[in-house]
Amino acid sequence: MIGDISPGVKEGQKGLGPLVTRPARDRVPVRGGFCGYPRGLMSTENTPSPDADYFETVEDGPAVEIKIKGSRFIGEVFHAVSEKAAAAELAAVRKRDYDATHHCSALRLGPPESSLSRSDDDGEPSGTAGQPILGAIERAGVFDLLVVVTRYYGGTKLGTGGLVRAYAEAAREALAETPLRKVWRETRLDVRCEYGELGAVEAVLARNGDALRGIERRFEPNPELALRVLRSRAEALAATLVEATAGRAQVELKSCE
Repeated sequence: MIGDISPGVKEGQKGLGPLVTRPARDRVPVRGGFCGYPRGLMSTENTPSPDADYFETVEDGPAVEIKIKGSRFIGEVFHAVSEKAAAAELAAVRKRDYDATHHCSALRLGPPESSLSRSDDDGEPSGTAGQPILGAIERAGVFDLLVVVTRYYGGTKLGTGGLVRAYAEAAREALAETPLRKVWRETRLDVRCEYGELGAVEAVLARNGDALRGIERRFEPNPELALRVLRSRAEALAATLVEATAGRAQVELKSCE
């Protein structure tokens, strides 16, 4: 089980929402990507480089249902940045679909270089549900999410191999329908200088605008600039600012995470 789940949830919890139903074993057409993943969701590099300027996460996605030999498998994707948030989403699904046979799940919380992964078979044979769901998450290359696959048993046993395929497919289909967004990795540069160096500082920033994610300026008593910089460019930009002001500007790097 993921987290310490309380059976109670507050009023106003989300309902099932839009339901996308696909027949058993129907393959999703390739939509500019690979094996049914839309472009940008499937990645040959499953884990971004620790030096990457962003990683991908998800918004909450629609419920996607597949049917295999009478059993219904409903996959759902939730944005979650902590185990507590993931536990709350799972508790809500369990309360809403209280009559389901299983609520199997997996989570992956970022950032990529120190991500936490967990999975839960929820009563299915060990390794046949949670791990295939987690595998779909890892192949999608996304972070900060929970995937839940709810099963309504249809009277026919699928066997261990059939269960693995069913849970993996339900997770994969749900991920394919889920919108993505980028989480930018930034470093903060605090720049302090005299008014005589301000022109040189602003010229450097103008030449490196593609590296900047934001600027805050203060001018009393002396110029101070707080820069949000793509972290792969931060050290080089800091060195350029020091060089452009002949070492008179004070530049301090701080993590934004």
